[in-house]
Amino acid sequence: MKKLILTTIMAFGVMIASAQFTAITTLEIPSDGETFEVSSLIDNAGIAYNFNNLAVGIVQNGEDFDFFGRYYMKNVFAMVQAPMENATDNLSYGVGYSFEVMKGLAVEPNYMMKDEEGEFNLGLSYKF
Repeated sequence: MKKLILTTIMAFGVMIASAQFTAITTLEIPSDGETFEVSSLIDNAGIAYNFNNLAVGIVQNGEDFDFFGRYYMKNVFAMVQAPMENATDNLSYGVGYSFEVMKGLAVEPNYMMKDEEGEFNLGLSYKF
């Protein structure tokens, strides 16, 4: 039993040591006649915990917070986002691509589907 507990502790320790945190945001692209505002960066900000090819985290969605998860396959990722309440009813999913601009900083165009309506988004992420 001691070996099992020690092995579990070592596995979690290695997993945490190799993990990274990522700060993400989605830019709201202004439509015709509107100007870009810094608040569009803050209104959709979030943080994720990365390990191996998986990222899980929480992101602000207006006044509320949503859970999200990403699975990376090289630079392509599949993403799922759901609010904390009524998660299965308001689930959105999509795919995206991560372009690394500088070390740690990436531009991430993605396409999300919710209620049979698609939306193109432009995201930014920074890995710590």
